[in-house]
Amino acid sequence: LLEASWEALEDAGMAPRSLSGQLVGTFVGIGPSDYGSLIAKIGAGAAKDGYVATGVSTNFASGRLSYVLGVRGPSVAVDTACSSSLVALHLACQSLRAGECEVALAGGVQLMLSPEPFVYLSRMRALSADGRCKTFSAGADGYGRGEGCAVVVLKRLRDAERDGDRILAVIRGSAVNHDGRSSDLTAPNGAAQEAVIREALRSGGIAPGDIDY
Repeated sequence: LLEASWEALEDAGMAPRSLSGQLVGTFVGIGPSDYGSLIAKIGAGAAKDGYVATGVSTNFASGRLSYVLGVRGPSVAVDTACSSSLVALHLACQSLRAGECEVALAGGVQLMLSPEPFVYLSRMRALSADGRCKTFSAGADGYGRGEGCAVVVLKRLRDAERDGDRILAVIRGSAVNHDGRSSDLTAPNGAAQEAVIREALRSGGIAPGDIDY
């Protein structure tokens, strides 16, 4: 996460060391950490090390990033399961619009270090038998897990234009919601997913027909 964030800042033309003391927000989507279970397997001695709490707790991910860069904007770690990174992006946009920060780092990180989650998810029948995601397909039978890290640098459009930044994309709108009471705690809810997509379109001031690839 630190390396990806540093690289993202350099790619955006910003010197990471020059941001110290500035209102830069960090918003990180991050799920449960496998490091805790690995530490437990090593033995009681290692588990009592004073750095275990800061090393394996996912809430420290954004905090460590803010600490290393020396920035003073909001620092938020988000765990909303599969939507974590997108929710982190949404919160970063909201924070920029509210003036809480001048620049925001938004991204996500996930590592697969232990077999246990595969077992849990398989018993829940959440994983696809062939490990492939088949989004929008009638043949969808679960999802395939993946790992990686990605970070983007965000600014208000007017600020990016004023500073002559290289603008790769503009986020027109975003939205979040929850299924509420559905058929099951983990079951997708089509109506809720439709609602959040429509709200994202509304917030961006565009119609479904305006979307293409």
